Amino acid sequence: MEPVNLHEFEEAARTLLPRQAYDYYAGGANDGITLRANREAYEKIVLHYPVLRDVARRDARTTVLGEELSFPVMVAPTAFHRMACDAGECATARAAGRAGTVMVMSTLSNTAIKEVAAAATGPLWFQLYIYKDRAATLDLVRRAEAAGFRALVLTVDAQVWGRREADVRNGFSLPGGLTVANLAEHAKANFPAGVSGSGLAAYVGQMLDPSITWDDLVWLRGETKLPVLVKGVVRADDARLAVGNGAAGVIVSNHGGRQLDTAPATIDALPRVAEAVGGRLPVLVDGGIRRGTDVVKALALGAQATLIGRPILWGLATGGENGAFAVLEMLKAEFDLAMALCGARGVKDIEHSLLG
Repeated sequence: MEPVNLHEFEEAARTLLPRQAYDYYAGGANDGITLRANREAYEKIVLHYPVLRDVARRDARTTVLGEELSFPVMVAPTAFHRMACDAGECATARAAGRAGTVMVMSTLSNTAIKEVAAAATGPLWFQLYIYKDRAATLDLVRRAEAAGFRALVLTVDAQVWGRREADVRNGFSLPGGLTVANLAEHAKANFPAGVSGSGLAAYVGQMLDPSITWDDLVWLRGETKLPVLVKGVVRADDARLAVGNGAAGVIVSNHGGRQLDTAPATIDALPRVAEAVGGRLPVLVDGGIRRGTDVVKALALGAQATLIGRPILWGLATGGENGAFAVLEMLKAEFDLAMALCGARGVKDIEHSLLG
């Protein structure tokens, strides 16, 4: 049977993917408390819907940093898409374009920037880790600029890698023939040899810069004309620092529950971040979004748009580009229905009053 919701896409993917790949995509840090909380927090929020509103005509479109989205969901950066299907990040880029939204491509992609840009039919943003090798970091930026990427997303909550016990247990490594393709030119495309536990954790420990501070956001902004969003914020004071240091946007994220276990669920952190930003720049949120009602709740709590990560991987695993597109279209249909049942004709009608 075809999946009828995003949860069923995951179940189908679990039966198709090799155990190591599924565990890598699905797993969280330590006991998985934050991983579960991301989902459970949405389930605890209720929608106090108004009635007798004319919702015969609805428009789910919105705009983020000049990008027109067909609905307020973007594709979050996730690593190693070619573990899910051969076309990998190229399939994801095509699916996002067909669905009328933005794909945020990960530094840790199995496909190079230029190839993904050539395949894309819609706008692309590039997620950036800052390497100890600043020349390699800037080369990533330059290649993203040259390929037509429209924004940079600086991840700030993973300068030290979280302990993902499934990866440790499985001795996670990339399948034969797959690499961190974007770093091939700098001899940083492969995991270290001869390590025990997670090869990715060993790679991050060798390559990424654990000393980054807000000064590095300022440095990055000085090196590019692209807008730079900061991903990984869960505190109001950090949100204010992001504004003060020139970020173009803030993404409320706990890395999908994969970094600091017992960190707050992102939907719980969102309101205080949105209040601290005060409308001065866009606030986005990821983590645990599986239903159209979740998107409504996020917007009611101050997000301009949301991002989904794992569901795209489940779509890729079950049907490649068409599977990822089906995931986005399913969520879009759910969001449209949720909007209608909440008395909203458009995104602008989704207000905090829906939460009681």
